[in-house]
Amino acid sequence: MKFMLLIIEPRGQRDTRSEDEGRALYAEMVEFGQGLAARGQLLASESLRPDSHGVRIQRRSEQARLIDGPFAEAREMVGGFFLIECGSREEALVIAQNCPAARFATVEVRECAPCYVQ
Repeated sequence: MKFMLLIIEPRGQRDTRSEDEGRALYAEMVEFGQGLAARGQLLASESLRPDSHGVRIQRRSEQARLIDGPFAEAREMVGGFFLIECGSREEALVIAQNCPAARFATVEVRECAPCYVQ
């Protein structure tokens, strides 16, 4: 089973850290990912730039609408993700609980499935 661990950060939280603090947290996240890879569970992972660098696109009828970040209505942003493969939802939850980001952000666990599956 594939699961996405979404790292949901409070917007602006990164700005409160020194570069050394940010690098230390990033190193922890890399080490966490390396552990998943060593166990054959990591399919992909990435850290994402803040939403101030993002663009949202909506297409209604034939009109595309682009909205530049930061997104005023959002109090949180997706800061990164781990795409993992494991045997069950329970195993994914245990992995998420051990993710360093759970200390400073929210780790949202979502099973991958076609959009028509409820």
